[in-house]
Amino acid sequence: MNNKSLIAVLVGTLLLQGCAAAVVAGTAGAVTAANDRRTIGSQIDDNNIEIKATLAIKEQIGQRDDANVTVVSYNGIVLLLGQVPSEQIKSQAQSAAEGADGLRRLHNQLRLGSPTSISTQSHDAWLTSKVKTQLLAADDVSGNNIKVVTENAEVFLMGLVSKTEAERAVQIARNISGVERVIKVFEYI
Repeated sequence: MNNKSLIAVLVGTLLLQGCAAAVVAGTAGAVTAANDRRTIGSQIDDNNIEIKATLAIKEQIGQRDDANVTVVSYNGIVLLLGQVPSEQIKSQAQSAAEGADGLRRLHNQLRLGSPTSISTQSHDAWLTSKVKTQLLAADDVSGNNIKVVTENAEVFLMGLVSKTEAERAVQIARNISGVERVIKVFEYI
């Protein structure tokens, strides 16, 4: 086999591996979407709300090094997380987000202070994965219907759940080492 043929085979193999990864990721996304209590339309609306609210906030407060604002939407319930330098910026972010189409309720959990460090953000991601893993492993909670978001060791739980599931989810999250506070942003079914 000459060099050109060998290169073509290697490139083809690498491209096929990428396709396989895309198929696996697409299938996992479809399974998650199918097990969600929200309609597909609500899931799409939530994604649009997050994008539109984030853009509106950036337009309102500008690109700031002293602010970190994250928008999370679940079934039209919006959660603002992060850190801002003043009450004025916090209020401006909320006003901007409230204009997003499809928003039903807003929870402003922005904290006054400097943006968290990379190490804190990494720790938050680790806490989120620990909580989510425990929720998925629990027999008495539908972990697929609970969105877990962690900001500075505060765990926020969102989703469409029964009151019993909510209580159990909070109990699970509170017992994870490193979690400082658990905040419910549930909608009850």
